[in-house]
Amino acid sequence: MQTPSVIRAAIKKNDGGILSDADDLLAAEEPMEVRLAWKDGGRQRIDNISVTMRTPGNDEELALGFLFTEGVIADRQSVGAVSVTKENVVLVTLRDGLIPNIHKTERNFYISSSCGVCGKASIDAIKTVCGEPGDYPYDGLRCTPELLFSLPEILRQQQSVFDQTGGIHACALFDASGKIVLLREDVGRHNALDKLVGAALGIGLLPADQHILLLSGRASFELVQKAAMAGIKMIAAVGAPSSLAVQMAEEWNMTLVGFLRGQRFNIYAGGQRIVSGIV
Repeated sequence: MQTPSVIRAAIKKNDGGILSDADDLLAAEEPMEVRLAWKDGGRQRIDNISVTMRTPGNDEELALGFLFTEGVIADRQSVGAVSVTKENVVLVTLRDGLIPNIHKTERNFYISSSCGVCGKASIDAIKTVCGEPGDYPYDGLRCTPELLFSLPEILRQQQSVFDQTGGIHACALFDASGKIVLLREDVGRHNALDKLVGAALGIGLLPADQHILLLSGRASFELVQKAAMAGIKMIAAVGAPSSLAVQMAEEWNMTLVGFLRGQRFNIYAGGQRIVSGIV
């Protein structure tokens, strides 16, 4: 039985110096192990690929999204089956004849829920997965500032776990009209995005080059890298981007918006996709 996404905890509440007993709701955080099964020269192998601290829920999507954004699998058709073999363990079985690119990104696959680059050796290692910047030409995706202004509130209204706990990250895909297509939450911002990419992969939505990715927090290099793997061209973040995130967005011809709050935002890369008037 899967661990719930929200845990009830007994606490002491201080209100104006007066202590009282109360209950609080916490975003659950549990380890999840991803195992990969495949045949090596006719011999069945099961490799432990990663352990990540995540909020339980959408675990199969998290496993698929993680393997895809790390370049271990190329597409959904690479996978024969995904199953939760026991609590907090997801087994992904490749189709016969497929060999995973396990060592492609030189990553240390232990991941905390708050990690950043998590052991990637260099930007050059990322290029072995994403391709060269020239492989990502400008596209026809455009949106208005007014559309961007509307996205955080739409996301906020649909954050069910955040409503209960106040302590969780979220990301969402919107279409060019501002309609929300997918949303996922997790205590780890990179897990939330992997869940989102895994869900998009499962319904054939990738590459998501005609969609806008909204992040509820900051935009790190790793999140931009994962978005690039999913073919996403436009990222908007409620928080700040890092310098390396901006650098990668510029190199990969992606639009990166930060500090999207109220009627304000900053454009850090790819401003040509944000236009006034009719899209």
